[in-house]
Amino acid sequence: MRAQDSRTGSGQVVVIGGGIAGLAAAHRLLDRGARVTVLEASDRVGGKLLPGEIAGARVDLGAESMLARRPEAVALAREVGLADRLRPPATATASLWTRGALRPMPKGHVMGVPGTAAALSGVLSDEGLARIERDAELPRTEVGDDVAVGEYVAARLGREVVDRLVEPLLGGVYAGDAYRISMRLAVPQLFAALGTHVSLTEAVREIQAKAIAAQQTGPVFMGIEGGVGQLPLAVARSVRARGGEILTGAPVTELRRAEDGGWRVVAGGRVLHADGVVVAVPAGAAGALLRAEAPAAATELAGVEYASMALVTLAYRRADITLPEGSGFLVPPVDGHTIKASTFASQKWGWIAEENPDLLVLRTSVGRYGETEVLGRDDADLVDVSRHDLREATGLAAEPVATRVTRWDDGLPQYPVGHHTRVTRVREHVAKLPGLAVCGAAYDGVGIPACVASAYAAVDQLGGDRAGMEALRANPVQSLHGGAGE
Repeated sequence: MRAQDSRTGSGQVVVIGGGIAGLAAAHRLLDRGARVTVLEASDRVGGKLLPGEIAGARVDLGAESMLARRPEAVALAREVGLADRLRPPATATASLWTRGALRPMPKGHVMGVPGTAAALSGVLSDEGLARIERDAELPRTEVGDDVAVGEYVAARLGREVVDRLVEPLLGGVYAGDAYRISMRLAVPQLFAALGTHVSLTEAVREIQAKAIAAQQTGPVFMGIEGGVGQLPLAVARSVRARGGEILTGAPVTELRRAEDGGWRVVAGGRVLHADGVVVAVPAGAAGALLRAEAPAAATELAGVEYASMALVTLAYRRADITLPEGSGFLVPPVDGHTIKASTFASQKWGWIAEENPDLLVLRTSVGRYGETEVLGRDDADLVDVSRHDLREATGLAAEPVATRVTRWDDGLPQYPVGHHTRVTRVREHVAKLPGLAVCGAAYDGVGIPACVASAYAAVDQLGGDRAGMEALRANPVQSLHGGAGE
C-alpha cells in the first residue's frame, strides 16, 4: 500500500495543522525518511503554545509547563536543541484560595482525591473530613466502563472534597466540570485501581505506595527558558532544516482520496498529492475535512465539545508589591470568585526573575466550561476582575505597569464520560482509509506529552503499526496540573 511509503522513506506526507501535535508528527516523519509538508491555517505555528512578552519580559501566553514524568515532550525538546534550556519550576509550592484564605495545597492526594481524611485537614470543614472517613464503611460503588470523577468521588467521600479540591485541579487542566469529566481518561491510574478495591481511599493509598516504590526522581514538571512556547518554534526550525516544508496562512479546504490510492489536499490555490495525511487539527476542523471520505468519523468529531478561557498577564514593579511564597494558587468555583487560578510566574520560573529583576509577572486564568458570560466581557473588564480577585486573595493593590489578555476560544477539548469510546470509533472509521491518521489534544490527553504521543502513534499507524494507538487506548496519558494557573 502507498501508506507504507512513509515508513520506507519514499513517500510524501501532508500534515494538516501546525500545532505541537502536527509539528511532532512532521518531525517523526522526517526521522522515518518521508518528505513532509505541514499546512497551517493561521499565520503562525504552535497552536496553544504561544511565546510572548509583557513590559519587555519574555513569557508564555498559552500553556507554561509540560509533564516531565512522561518522556515524550522533554525528549522532543532535547532532540530539537533545547536541552540546555530545560528548566524545572523554581518552586512547586502552591496554595488554594478557599473559605476566605490562601491555604497550603494539600499533599497525599491523587488529583485531589485523598488517601486519608487528614490529608485535607485545613482545607475541608470538620463535617467534610468526617464524611471522608465513611468511605471505608460503604459498599462497592461500581465504575463500569467509565464514570465521572466528581460523581464517583462525591458518592464515596462527599461533595466537599470535589468542590474544594478535585474541581479546581481538574478545572485547571481541562477548564471543565469535574462532575462530567471521565475518570478513565483524566485519572486513569485511579480508575484502574478501583477495579481491585472497594474503598476509594484505599485505592489512593495503593497508588501512593506504588509511586514511592517506583522511586521516581527529578521534577514532575518542566519549563523552557524563554517559555514553553519556544518548543514548537524549535521543532519547526528542525523540520525546515531537514527539508520539511511548513506553510502558514494555508487553510485546507478539501481532503479527498485520489484515483491512485493516495490523497488530494487543497490548500488555498495549491493542490498537493500525498501518499499519507496526518490530520492534526481540533475536532471540529478535523470533522469538516473528513466529511467527504469518512462521514461517520466526522459525525463523531462534531460531538466533541470545547471550553474557552482567557489568560490575563500582569507585570508589576517588584518594589511595589510583595507576594505570598509559592508558585500561585487555585480557586474552587464553589467560592464564587471569577478567576480560577493565578500563577506567580516570576516566582515559579527562575529565568523570568533573572531576566527581569525589577519586575514581577503574574497571570490569572478566567473561564470554565459553560461560562459564556465572563468571557463575553472586554479585555479591560477581565483585567479589572483579575485585579479585584488578586487583591482579595493576596492584598495586591498596586497598579500594574502592563497587562495583556490572551483569549483561547474553544481552546480545550472536553473529556466527558465515554469519550474514550468516541475516540475509538473515530479511529476505527479512519483506519478503514489507508494513508490517513488523526492526532492531537482531542484524542489522547490535553497536555503536551499526550499531544506528542498522539502524533507519534499517528505516524506509526501510517506505516502500518497500530501498536502505539493500542498502547494509548490501554494506558491514557494523564494530564496533570502544573501547580497553579496552568
